Amino acid sequence: MKTIAATMAMVLALAGGAAEARGCVKGAVVGGVAGHFAGHHALLGAAAGCVIGHHYATKHARQRAAAHRAHLR
Repeated sequence: MKTIAATMAMVLALAGGAAEARGCVKGAVVGGVAGHFAGHHALLGAAAGCVIGHHYATKHARQRAAAHRAHLR
């Protein structure tokens, strides 16, 4: 339980001011919990979750922008 709290505190502290961290915090929390239950690898899960969450957020932002540009034509 302490590991999850420490991971969440670390992720929130690191991602609090970054504008490009969209999707990272949610992914880190989910990854940290999953990593904790999959063999006490919460930090590894949080790091992977952050990367994956940021990737999906960027992908969805590109799709939304493309749909908006198509709508304007």
